[in-house]
Amino acid sequence: MQSIDIEALNQQIYLDSAFVENLNRETGQVIVGQQNMIERLMIGLLTKGHILLEGLPGLAKTMAIKTLSQAINAQFSRIQFTPDLLPADIIGTMIYNPSTHDFSVRKGPIFANFILADEINRAPAKVQSALLEAMQERQVTIGGTTYPLQEPFLVLATQNPIEQEGTYPLPEAQTDRFMLKVKIGYPSKEEEREIVRRNLNDDHFGEVKQVVQQKEILQARQSVRKVYMDEKIEKYIIDIVFATRAPQDYGLPNLEPLIQYGGSPRASINLALAAKAKAFLHRRGFVIPEDVRDICHDVLRHRLGLTYEAEAENITQEDIIDKVLNTVEVP
Repeated sequence: MQSIDIEALNQQIYLDSAFVENLNRETGQVIVGQQNMIERLMIGLLTKGHILLEGLPGLAKTMAIKTLSQAINAQFSRIQFTPDLLPADIIGTMIYNPSTHDFSVRKGPIFANFILADEINRAPAKVQSALLEAMQERQVTIGGTTYPLQEPFLVLATQNPIEQEGTYPLPEAQTDRFMLKVKIGYPSKEEEREIVRRNLNDDHFGEVKQVVQQKEILQARQSVRKVYMDEKIEKYIIDIVFATRAPQDYGLPNLEPLIQYGGSPRASINLALAAKAKAFLHRRGFVIPEDVRDICHDVLRHRLGLTYEAEAENITQEDIIDKVLNTVEVP
């Protein structure tokens, strides 16, 4: 009976995810390569999760989210974070009108579907906390009135490397609320050749067509929750997260002096959700261990705190996650 239900669910998910191919095809007409970043953006979109991107300039971060918003006919807003930015510059403020002698609300750029928070770590903590409130509560309070943010609502924050001057390291409580932290690399030689050719062509920026309705995205979010996850996969996810908290219990005593703190319960929740979304994007109605392993680095890398000993030995979060994945038994 269970296999029949799973087969029916698999067919349903296959139908519900039909728009994924159209979305990939439309974004591929503008974005060359960076399939990993596009997939992570879609995972965040399908799970109501926000994404923190870390990478050098010129790697199509802005273009990717703008193209995605155009493909689903959503409102796009870009906020450049600077040291002199104020919370009112993001959420909005009350404006006094001398002719009517009253105040009116002027909404800020946060009132959009897709928000690009560019160089988020260049703004002070009070500005980051204003953005965090909107991300977490999905609402904004201006002048004593609360305004809900329209769904779908996705924040893509880009971050400069911490060693650059003029940056404010994000607090652990804030980074933990980002579902994924994605590191962006350079394109391959073939991809960069295609990028050069497109930029030398006057009409390389073709008009992005709307191929998905917003209501399809909202419906797909419900379908993602229905993707089947076996109890063995659930145990696998819990074991991975607990191995970052108590590595000695999983045969990894050498990691204990390297980890200051492990993944929070949000790590387990987001790892399960992201694995379901990845299965959905591959048009499957069930999660397999490869889904968990593929998304694990993006979910955990910003949730692990390293000790001074780890930094002295040049051990990174990726090294810790690799050792955990190579040790925890795969179902």
